Amino acid sequence: MDVISSNIANAETTRASVVNGQAVPYRRKMVVFSPNESNFANMLQAQMDKGNSSARGVKVTAIQEDSAPFKPVYNPSHPDADAEGYVYMPNVDMTKEMVDLISASHSYNANVTALNASKAMVMKALEIGR
Repeated sequence: MDVISSNIANAETTRASVVNGQAVPYRRKMVVFSPNESNFANMLQAQMDKGNSSARGVKVTAIQEDSAPFKPVYNPSHPDADAEGYVYMPNVDMTKEMVDLISASHSYNANVTALNASKAMVMKALEIGR
């Protein structure tokens, strides 16, 4: 969600960095996930081991920049406009960012719900022994 927030905050940033003396717009960032166990045999063995049934989850492998081209917008009065009057805006698509944000939020809520359900089951199991 931090990367999505950064993308939304910089959706209009035309001077994110300077390359060869020229201002370059902000480039959209993306998170790359990978499973904690990359080998299928290791994952299968971990699931088959008794007492080792915990979920492995995913981890952030890298944060990459999106290579999509910048969006040219005709605005000759903008200070970063080129000789033809076009300003190159960041390659951030607000619709895509909002979809990613909603998806991340739903994933987080699903994980919290699963954790609370597990906690409730453990508490009920402890009550059986009383």
